[in-house]
Amino acid sequence: MSKLYTRGEKIAEGKTKRICRLIWNGDDKPDPSMVVIQHKDDITAGDGAKHFIPKGKGAVSGATNDKVFDLLIRCGLPVAFEFTHASSTEFVARKCAMYPLEVVVRRKAMGSYLKRNPHVPKGALFPRLEAEFYLKTKDKEWRGAKIAKDDPLIRFTETGAELFHPGEPLALQAPFMTLTEELAPAEHRQQMEEIAIKAFLALEKAWSLLGAELIDFKVEFGLDTAGNLLLADVIDADSWRVLKEGDHLDKQPFREGEPASKTLARYRRVKELTDQFQVPKQQVLLFMASERDDAAPFLKSLAHYGFLEDDRNHMIRRIIGSAHKQPEQVLDALFKTVQECPDCVIIAAAGRSNGLGPVLAANTAAPVITVPLNYADFPNDIWSSLRLPSQVPLQTLMPISAVLDPANAVLAAMRILAQRSPWLYMRLGMDVNSRRKNPLI
Repeated sequence: MSKLYTRGEKIAEGKTKRICRLIWNGDDKPDPSMVVIQHKDDITAGDGAKHFIPKGKGAVSGATNDKVFDLLIRCGLPVAFEFTHASSTEFVARKCAMYPLEVVVRRKAMGSYLKRNPHVPKGALFPRLEAEFYLKTKDKEWRGAKIAKDDPLIRFTETGAELFHPGEPLALQAPFMTLTEELAPAEHRQQMEEIAIKAFLALEKAWSLLGAELIDFKVEFGLDTAGNLLLADVIDADSWRVLKEGDHLDKQPFREGEPASKTLARYRRVKELTDQFQVPKQQVLLFMASERDDAAPFLKSLAHYGFLEDDRNHMIRRIIGSAHKQPEQVLDALFKTVQECPDCVIIAAAGRSNGLGPVLAANTAAPVITVPLNYADFPNDIWSSLRLPSQVPLQTLMPISAVLDPANAVLAAMRILAQRSPWLYMRLGMDVNSRRKNPLI
């Protein structure tokens, strides 16, 4: 495949990647808004104390990075990654002015967190994702001043930022330096944390669907030439700590002395697993008994979660039909729509002696949630949704609250679908995460 661009002169280089100017074919000058990022074969640990260059590592990391960003883009996150074309070791990204910050998100207490918090047991779970900021430095120096340790932990204050040694107990430390210059506006720091947590949640679900557990990860941010804040980083096996059946899918074993050849085989396994990352096509089937039944509250709530009637991947299908008067029509519609997209949830909203929900539940393997619309006026009708024969697993989860607030029925449907969708798990997880607290901190 011929390339669309030429890689120009190098702009910057790190331990595992190289950033170069991009020149589109037919142009004389580099594109000021785009760059080419190359994955290097290098594997490093201990701030470069261990450094090996196993052939092929760059291509494996590139393939992993592609799949990770394909997932994050499908989840709607703002990223600098644009596309990979003709080369497995490089990709095109928007050029960004990087903030000198690293954002680490943690689900469990491991790694350097334990050194700073020795009172916390190894592997302790954070119900609320723990987000930390670190200052990116090199050679124990920050803008000409010597510092105690590279990549120190940051605690932001109203007047600046305090720096702490990342590998010593926080309770025994005072900040070794206080910065008064603005490292990033408070608004952007808040956005970085939010985007990082969203990315973590999406990847957490993607990994869990493969039987693995995302423990923590690191990302960086920058502003593109239009001033947009973007997640602007490479995300591969060097970026996270992931466990699958007790085995690391990251470079922790390399840090502990594993030969580089074994680490490369480990990275190849990561690549094979991330090839399976996906955001599935899902649908909500909204069955209503009559045109007179009000669908607006359900449609509004579904739209809040990103499900729309004209969306091909997260769609709503509205189907009108009485299970009493038109059973064949209702069942034909049921079979057809479930066959077209089996990953679905059915909401049956009907009044009177609501036979719609039980009939649907008896004739499909998809989960059915029933909403008795006339419960307030005819409470006895609820029994048609509760006293059911065998093999009719109807979920009348909220007979009163669903009528008072149809969003509860929609939320129940979303939680069912989120078990298989990183995109939806991320959306629901942000709300749940904001309401949790970490008792260990």
